[in-house]
Amino acid sequence: MEECFKWATQRKAFGKPLMSQAVIREKLGKMVAEVESAHAYMEVITHQMNNMTYEEQAVQLSGPISLLKYQATRVSHNVADEAVQIFGGRGVTKGGMGRAVETYQRTYKMPAVYGGSEEIMVDLGVRQTLKSYPRDAKL
Repeated sequence: MEECFKWATQRKAFGKPLMSQAVIREKLGKMVAEVESAHAYMEVITHQMNNMTYEEQAVQLSGPISLLKYQATRVSHNVADEAVQIFGGRGVTKGGMGRAVETYQRTYKMPAVYGGSEEIMVDLGVRQTLKSYPRDAKL
């Protein structure tokens, strides 16, 4: 995101900085909001882990941790995609000003694969939630 902010303030298109375009500011705002939300979610789970016994963690946090992993990988995908859009052609070149964006775009998916696929993480999170969900709940 930092690279995108730098780029949007220095890059000129049609005689004006990219940052003067509302669509660019929206992209940056969405990126920041998603990253900050995922970070806050991580902080909540970390706080809970620090204040629970191991037994409580095993029961209460496996689902939320799975959903956090899913959220983090989705945010990574969205940020990488928006960063390439902001950088344009430079966002897909291995050298020069867009190299950090290109590297991120190329590698962000690795934690999603190594940490468990997104579909598996979401499924685990929902299954863990269902264990404590009232069986007789109705609309």
